[in-house]
Amino acid sequence: MIKQIEFSLPEYPYGFHLITPYIVSQLGELPEKGLLNVYLKHTSAGLAINENADPTVLDDFNTFTRDLIPESYPEFKHTYEGKDDMPAHIKSSFFGQSLTIPITGRQLNMGIWQGIYLGEFRYRGGRRKIVATIYY
Repeated sequence: MIKQIEFSLPEYPYGFHLITPYIVSQLGELPEKGLLNVYLKHTSAGLAINENADPTVLDDFNTFTRDLIPESYPEFKHTYEGKDDMPAHIKSSFFGQSLTIPITGRQLNMGIWQGIYLGEFRYRGGRRKIVATIYY
């Protein structure tokens, strides 16, 4: 069987944000076993699973992605939507828009220190849309 839910996240500022609790709150009762696919319907934000215990991890994510893909890169041609637009597209491709997580015992079967993060790569990205598909 397949259950699919589409919802919008709250608006987040630029950076990485733990969204696991919000996603779980939208899913309803989970099956005993299955898979959850979380898909982000945007080209200027991304999803990642990473450590959710130490907030400095998010600081380091922000620092590294800004250094790796700087907004001031002079070779960018796609610049008419703002200095953050083309870097946001590249960061989105770098991180990706989709995650698949096992479901066991009616819970997401993630490591104890793992969480789902939204990488918001625009300064005014708005409310991001998610499609959550549960396979069971």
